[in-house]
Amino acid sequence: MAMDKVDKILEQWQRERPDLDSSPMGVIGRIGRLAHHLERGVNQGLDQFGLSNWSFDVLAALRRAGQPYRLSPNALLQSLMITSGTMTNRIDHLERAGLVERGHNPDDRRSVLISLTPSGLELIERAVAAHVANEHRLLAELGAADRELLAGLLRQLLVKFES
Repeated sequence: MAMDKVDKILEQWQRERPDLDSSPMGVIGRIGRLAHHLERGVNQGLDQFGLSNWSFDVLAALRRAGQPYRLSPNALLQSLMITSGTMTNRIDHLERAGLVERGHNPDDRRSVLISLTPSGLELIERAVAAHVANEHRLLAELGAADRELLAGLLRQLLVKFES
C-alpha cells in the first residue's frame, strides 16, 4: 500500500512517543489534508463559471428549493449555516451580479424572499452539472462501494457533531 505524508508523521510519533496511540492523528490529519485538496479541486471547477464555493452554495440552495426557486433569508441561513450578516453580504453580491433578486413575500409583506433570476437559474443549471462531474473526477480513485462506505463512516461522525 502506498504511503502518504501522514504516515511519515505517525512513524515519527511512534518513534518519539511509543506510549501514545496516535492513530486518531491519521484519521483527522488525512481528513484535513483531503479537505484542503478537495476544496481546491472544487474551486477550480467553479472558476469557469465565475463562481466561488459560497456563491455556488447560495445559488444551489435556491435551485434545490424547486420552483419558483426562492427562499426566505432565514431558510437560506439554515441551509448554509452562516451568520445573517454574511448572508446579507452574499445576497447583495449576487443581486448586483444579476443572479438573484429580492422580492416581497406574498404571505408576509414585512419580509422578503430571495429568488433566482433567469440568469441565475441558467448559470446554476450549467454549473451544477459540471460540479457533479468534477466531484466524480475528484473521487475517481474510489469505486462506488468504497465511496458509499466512506460516506457512511463520515456521516456517522458528522451526525455526532451536528446533533
